[in-house]
Amino acid sequence: MVAGGLSLCGLIRLLCSLLIPALFLSGVLCVCLVVLLWGVRLWIQQRKKQLTSAGKDGKRPLLVAFFHPYCNAGGGGERVLWCAIRTLQKKYRNVTCVVYTGDRDATGEEIVEGAFRRFNIKLTHPVKFVFLEKRYLVEASLYPHFTLLGQSLGSVFLGWEALLKCVPDIYIDSMGYAFTLPLFKYLGGCRVGCYVHYPTISTDMLSVVRNQDTRFNNAAFITNSPLFSKFKLAYYYFFAFMYGLVGSCSDVIMVNSSWTLNHILSLWRAGACTSIVYPPCDVQTFLDIPLEEERSTREYSIVSVSQFRPEKDHPLQIRAFAKLLKEKRLGQQPPLKLILIGGCRNQQDEERVNNLKRLCEELGVSNDVTFRINVPFEELKRHLAEATIGLHTMWNEHFGIGVVECMAAGTVILAHSSGGPKLDIVVPYEGHTTGFLAENEDNYAETMAYILSLSPEKRLEIRENARRSVHRFSDQHFEETFLLSVEPLFK
Repeated sequence: MVAGGLSLCGLIRLLCSLLIPALFLSGVLCVCLVVLLWGVRLWIQQRKKQLTSAGKDGKRPLLVAFFHPYCNAGGGGERVLWCAIRTLQKKYRNVTCVVYTGDRDATGEEIVEGAFRRFNIKLTHPVKFVFLEKRYLVEASLYPHFTLLGQSLGSVFLGWEALLKCVPDIYIDSMGYAFTLPLFKYLGGCRVGCYVHYPTISTDMLSVVRNQDTRFNNAAFITNSPLFSKFKLAYYYFFAFMYGLVGSCSDVIMVNSSWTLNHILSLWRAGACTSIVYPPCDVQTFLDIPLEEERSTREYSIVSVSQFRPEKDHPLQIRAFAKLLKEKRLGQQPPLKLILIGGCRNQQDEERVNNLKRLCEELGVSNDVTFRINVPFEELKRHLAEATIGLHTMWNEHFGIGVVECMAAGTVILAHSSGGPKLDIVVPYEGHTTGFLAENEDNYAETMAYILSLSPEKRLEIRENARRSVHRFSDQHFEETFLLSVEPLFK
């Protein structure tokens, strides 16, 4: 008994003797790390002075950099980018806008021209492009497992390359790479802001894994295994914690919808510097399309406008459309056409389009479905002007610029009953219907049949209500709220 007590005391003394050196060593390592990071920061600041030259008036311009590795894509996020740059150029004369991009297959002039051709956005001053070589580090295909973590860590390395090539005064992440924020703030010495289109992880994603629901980002082999589901849930909780940590570094946080706001507030807990800035939709250009009373003999077309990404759920559109045709709910009405319009960012998107075409063949609707990829703006307008129904199927769409454009162009919108479309866009306006919502294949087929069964006069009434409701998503409203939000970065 005594021997046992002595051995226990000896063990405690041994642990205590090891604890003090361990604490000392940890302290030394922490100090070394702080000194190293401070040295890197000073080196980057010195590099900034060497790389930046004075303007014509002898003063150094204020560098505002946007981190947007896919700036030459044709989606709503890119429209936000170019509108934000145009807004800053109009407001501040001493500002030079920089875009970090990985689109090395195009020149800066071609990218700017593409923005004008796709979005009808004309910049007033030149933009400086910093072309990044390591964009492959944020490609989802590089990380078949632990994709969120892999892409986020990859964005840090890509951000480091960007920081070494150009050190800005103000850094704005406009594409959702939150893990770059502390890099530019603490090592680059920048004032940092972000525009969040879609949280990298959300409480909804945690619920999907917790409930073992099969989705495009939650494979069946995981949902069928309680062990794998628990492991993935732990991984998601860890990632959500890290995501909240890096996101809270931002001095200014802009979100694009009520849905995104709720998730960012719960994850980042930075309500004092967070605000909703609805993305700019070129509503006036679409509002200029005259609303004409439908002719009974014309072909009905259903148009979808969205990038060919997995979360957009184009297969649901095709299956619902096939069900609509198969069940012959249209009777003797004019023929029906489904037109899928969107942008392809890379080879994976192109392969996705090929898979969709194969799905059309399997369902026997190849002759009734048309794919239009990376179309010019004028062609987009023409398709929307001729469409009867605008179709949207993404679950928990963060906002839905394509939904707004469809409504402004005069289509009867049918969107997914979730996210931004449900909370912000397809909502009653002055007590009147502005569109319809659905959740699954049957809902979509039934609602499309119902819309087509309405009288032209009733459809016209819904289209007019929708048009009146979209003014709050105009370019002008975006410019006002964007400038108000980023003002602290310029003080």
